Amino acid sequence: MWDKNQKTIGSETNFSGIGLHSGEKVNVTLVPANSNSGITFKRTDLEKNNEIDANFKNVSSAKLCTKLQNESGASVSTIEHLMAAFYICGIDNILVNLNGPEVPIMDGSAKDFVKIIKDCGLKTLEGKRKFVRIKNEIELKKEDGKFINIKPTNQAFEAKFTLNYDKNPLIKSQTNKINFINKNLDEIIDARTFCLYEDIEMIKSIGLAKGGSLDNAIVVQGNKVLNNGGLRSKKEFVNHKILDLVGDFMLSGARVIGSVECIHGGHALTIEFLRKIFSNRTNFDVVESQSLSSNIRKIIPLNKRFAVNA
Repeated sequence: MWDKNQKTIGSETNFSGIGLHSGEKVNVTLVPANSNSGITFKRTDLEKNNEIDANFKNVSSAKLCTKLQNESGASVSTIEHLMAAFYICGIDNILVNLNGPEVPIMDGSAKDFVKIIKDCGLKTLEGKRKFVRIKNEIELKKEDGKFINIKPTNQAFEAKFTLNYDKNPLIKSQTNKINFINKNLDEIIDARTFCLYEDIEMIKSIGLAKGGSLDNAIVVQGNKVLNNGGLRSKKEFVNHKILDLVGDFMLSGARVIGSVECIHGGHALTIEFLRKIFSNRTNFDVVESQSLSSNIRKIIPLNKRFAVNA
């Protein structure tokens, strides 16, 4: 993912699935895109004004998922797992055509998305890959104890997440820290979304999780995981929160070079934090890489204005 040139998928590919919250079947086509075009979602079921740029500025809701909306009202939700797969697979530019309002949930993780992308391969483009390099320590604290910060680093992107679920004796508190260059990411990719059994009716009462099932989410009741086969890893709960975090950070418009720590956060906290980071141009540089390895060998500052600062 740290090659010097931008990448897209090697060929067009199709898949379908059920939306977690809408319950609707959605058909998706991933289409290769040119350098510097970024990631765009296109609602093919709408006749016009149907393209939505994958940027934090376009987030209209972050309640239990991340939802993007353009100025004309066209929207797409539950994008975070697919966005995380793009990050992990090294995709910079891609067009996502879909005929509904929500990205399919698949099995609740990024596993299927990563396989789909790897099966069609990657294409190296002429454009140089861009990065957002954090210059200052930035933090966001909430009165309920939620916290997120980011510090400058030369170790590309790393994320530490602490999940506090005191109300459940199985989940309790979990912490994990991942370096997205040096670490095997299989347990992050495979980590599924989850909920407590007692919260299901509340979630459905607000019109969400219409497509939820044990096939696409972990359901925990007391000390028990209700899914056949149980957990995929001991830290699957916190690993999924890291997956969500990475997917939301991909809305920065470029890969971020920084060290993130988050305590009991979620989509809403991350999106608010991204807006805080990019509200002040002194917080970051936009850089272009000629050669990046596990320790970010060479980074060249860009003189051109970057999209997130437009």
